[in-house]
Amino acid sequence: MAYPDPCKNIFSKAFSYLTHTIPDFTDNCLINIMKCGEDFYATSETNYIRKINPQTLETLEKVDYRKYVAVNLATSHPHYDEAGNVLNMGTSIVEKGKTKYMIFKIPATVPEGKKKGKSSWKHTEVFCCIPSHSLLSPSYYHSFGVTENYVIFLEQPFRLDILKMATAYIRGVNWASCLAFHREEKTYIHIVDQRTRQPVQTKLYTDPMVVFHHVNAYEEDGCIVFDVIAYEDNSLYQLFYLANLNQDFKENAKLTSIPTLRRFAVPLRVDKNAEVGSNLIKVASTTATALKEQDGQVYCQPEFLCEGLELPRVNYTHNGKRYRYVFAAGVHWSPVPTKIIKYDILTKSSLEWRETDCWPAEPLFVPVPGAKGEDDGVILSAIVSTDPQKLPFLLILDAKSFTELARASIDVDLHMDLHGLFIPDTDSEAKKQATSEEQRDGASDCHGTPPT
Repeated sequence: MAYPDPCKNIFSKAFSYLTHTIPDFTDNCLINIMKCGEDFYATSETNYIRKINPQTLETLEKVDYRKYVAVNLATSHPHYDEAGNVLNMGTSIVEKGKTKYMIFKIPATVPEGKKKGKSSWKHTEVFCCIPSHSLLSPSYYHSFGVTENYVIFLEQPFRLDILKMATAYIRGVNWASCLAFHREEKTYIHIVDQRTRQPVQTKLYTDPMVVFHHVNAYEEDGCIVFDVIAYEDNSLYQLFYLANLNQDFKENAKLTSIPTLRRFAVPLRVDKNAEVGSNLIKVASTTATALKEQDGQVYCQPEFLCEGLELPRVNYTHNGKRYRYVFAAGVHWSPVPTKIIKYDILTKSSLEWRETDCWPAEPLFVPVPGAKGEDDGVILSAIVSTDPQKLPFLLILDAKSFTELARASIDVDLHMDLHGLFIPDTDSEAKKQATSEEQRDGASDCHGTPPT
């Protein structure tokens, strides 16, 4: 939790809640890095982010989303368009008597004609609002999906209990204890048209599940195809209580649900003449189904592509478009990744990298200058080891073959990482002119020695 305001006692905090000001969430920004214009921010899943200096890593200032958009929570997985504008989602809790999910856009630059010197944050724009199915139990979500024209949001039955959260300070409990999975409820699939900024009217749902990471999504023949990493329940959360993070971690950390890569396909329009029970999906790229029901709702069932993947990344130039490769950390019955995987959606095959006693972080794909193929680039992953004699290192793999090109060790203690961000230096002419072969040769020359 964020350190409480010493000027407020428990009664004033409770009163603040009742006047629609939720008590401060954590301001520990340990999840991801976000680029907004020329600035970089360390992010959490709350309304607080922290501006950082990307050269020195110095913490500069704490930014409160609520000054610009009425959200109490916000994802750490925003999307970026070609202009660098940021598209993100957040939850507005009991604002003016309503709880809703808000899609908002932060411009990369201050719009023309506006007063110079003003921050682009002041021009943050609410894109669309989706009412929560429950006023006091909104859905928890960690990410969302986009295509070229649509936003995909999953309102899953993994819910925050606002009443419990309101008394969390008083009871001295953490926010995780205010989360609950309701396996008897549906997962609602919301589609928002980015052009009209309105939700698609078709009522879509699927079975209860817990999703942390959307992988990618694209449009095909009047449908949206989207891929997610899904769990059957919320057992992953239970594994990170300190009681389980002890010397018996390997025995305690047993997932009851393995993460699976699932592909959904949802129709953008429903033929009124379609028979009840008929499959509305006709695309050839998936066996996922969407069944029309008597009341007009559509029940979506996924295609199961692969299991044991988490922390997925793609070549971001293919974000929102049809794609082929998923780069991810490999997990099975334990939440700790033990390998890096390249999964080919087309052939249903995979390549992997692993090394004894190594725990890899999320793999980041970096395209080579002038890349033509989707996997024409390198993979970066920060590796920590359970062997105290092995230094942590940055691993560099050829994204095509998944062979090691280089590693750079560092003699410091590093914790296991979550997410990261690679921003290419688009101003560097040298990088623009460098060929793929030169980049690969340069990386290979570094093998075995710490490259700069």
